[in-house]
Amino acid sequence: MRLAVFDCDGTLVDGQADVCWAMARAFARAGLPAPDNHAVRRIVGLSLPAAVRSLAPSLSDDQNRAVTEYYRTSFRARREEGLLDEPLYDGIADLLRGLHGTGWSLAVATGKSDRGLAACLAAHGIADLFISLQTADRHPSKPHPAMLEAALFEAGAQAEEAVMIGDTSFDMLMARSIGVAAIGVGWGYHGTEELLASGARQVADTADALAAALEEILP
Repeated sequence: MRLAVFDCDGTLVDGQADVCWAMARAFARAGLPAPDNHAVRRIVGLSLPAAVRSLAPSLSDDQNRAVTEYYRTSFRARREEGLLDEPLYDGIADLLRGLHGTGWSLAVATGKSDRGLAACLAAHGIADLFISLQTADRHPSKPHPAMLEAALFEAGAQAEEAVMIGDTSFDMLMARSIGVAAIGVGWGYHGTEELLASGARQVADTADALAAALEEILP
């Protein structure tokens, strides 16, 4: 058993433009000033209520719920209108198919919703490559390890048989908390030094480098 668990936004796909747009729209609909786009990119990977709380800790619970719901409806409308742009990063499709073809089991652990993840994977024709899909709909926000633990359980893998791949410190901390090896990717939303400090064994800057790192950790 070799299990590779991938984050989605910032790792498999680049959805930052839509995330920033939806967050700005959600805050505006709630009558609040929009957060800085850099700050928004920093919280990609958290579940939505936790992300809003991080961006605006002074909001009341009612305000947080309002912004969260406005974000969901804005993002959903953008998808239904065909305006959503979540391209795969270079080399990711080939990487996933190559791993799958050589016997790796694949999973996703993401702050996206069930609906959002399903639509994203289906749009790129890669949904059938994954044996476990864990989202913020059914688990506490990263870095809590619940979604990673669920992926291990569904795959029938032990912690030492798995690697977590992500672009944020949330992914690295989640993996480290339950003894799963972690690899950071250098094309996402947190920097290399932060990923290493949070527990990444190494940081890959290309899909080919990521493939090599996975084979090094679990040959």
